[in-house]
Amino acid sequence: MSYTKQYLAEATQILSQLDADAIDRMVRELVKLRDQGGRLFILGSGGGAGHASHAVNDFRKIAGIESYTPTDNVSELTARVNDDGWDTSYVNWLKVSRLNSRDMLMIFSVGGGNREHQISMNLVRCLEYAQEVGATSIGVVGRDGGYTAQVSSACVVVPTVNPSTVTPHVESFQAVVWHLLVSHPDLQAAEMKWESVK
Repeated sequence: MSYTKQYLAEATQILSQLDADAIDRMVRELVKLRDQGGRLFILGSGGGAGHASHAVNDFRKIAGIESYTPTDNVSELTARVNDDGWDTSYVNWLKVSRLNSRDMLMIFSVGGGNREHQISMNLVRCLEYAQEVGATSIGVVGRDGGYTAQVSSACVVVPTVNPSTVTPHVESFQAVVWHLLVSHPDLQAAEMKWESVK
């Protein structure tokens, strides 16, 4: 089988195994967030950071949820990394944003963060801070879900079907899940352009 056919077959396998109940829990948490006037802070590194920026747009424009990500302000982000260090750059941004119990974190990460192995500590520290202030956390992650899966009220763990393609599949399905969320009838607040064209 060619690499292309194998990759697509793996994607089909993952799609059939995604946890629909976890996604529905995310929908309920996001509806609650919007109803109580809370804010959504979307966090990721690498591909997850790119997803965060795109998802902020979609949650604001389509779902009507006030949303932000630290990676949209490169000046502040790089100043914090330079002066404070990478591990605390996001959590210090959340502190200035006054994260509180009405708010929510959404994590996009391949591994979900791991304190023991010191992986994605910028995300681990944010999740710990969210627990301190009583904010809700949700995530779309891979592998075993890491710290995100341990502490989130709803977490989709993208199944590993091939250890050689974990990262591309997880990052692909992060986009699938958040697009499902913003277009869900319980969350969609504004019609999208191409769906409005008759």
